[in-house]
Amino acid sequence: MHIVDGALSNPVVLGGAVLAVGGIAMGLRQMTLERIPATGILSASFFVASLIHVPIGPSSVHLVLNGLAGLVLGWAAFPALFVGLLLQAVFFGFGGLTVLGINTLNIAGPAVLAWLIFGRMVERGSPMSGAVWAGIGGAFAIAATTLGVAFSLVLTGEEFLPAARLVFFAHIPIMVIEALLTGAAVLLIRKVRPDLFTAAKGVTL
Repeated sequence: MHIVDGALSNPVVLGGAVLAVGGIAMGLRQMTLERIPATGILSASFFVASLIHVPIGPSSVHLVLNGLAGLVLGWAAFPALFVGLLLQAVFFGFGGLTVLGINTLNIAGPAVLAWLIFGRMVERGSPMSGAVWAGIGGAFAIAATTLGVAFSLVLTGEEFLPAARLVFFAHIPIMVIEALLTGAAVLLIRKVRPDLFTAAKGVTL
């Protein structure tokens, strides 16, 4: 769901960069040595999952897994997803360096929101009920990301409104797939490493 270089106005790019830096700072404050392996794995998962993408106007359609990253990492999803986006921009030209901040905000922000809204239900319920809530959180993160991308485009100019609508509706199948993948992943993690979810506690809004 990368927005490409040159698609957004300077105020939107700068505003996204400032907010992304704030999110990354919060994530680094929360990250401990014990959290680094999980952060690296989820950063790599995002990197691989979103390599295959279909361009749609100024954005693209692909798997993201930001809901899973948020549910496991909390605020640390910001630096994890930032690193993945940075590597994709440098090595493959996905998105771009000038829009790195707004892309990070649009992808990592919903990840953190998914954790804040659904994290306790994922952690405290049974493995199966936790997986269901995780699936809802995964779909929510994608929906929120598409809305963030659409809002970024509309803030740049009303001429992007048709593209913004297309981005949202094109991601409805991705929401379903992400819900299933996130739910299955959380079900497995709850059985083998339930401590990963309790470790996401720490800095909150």
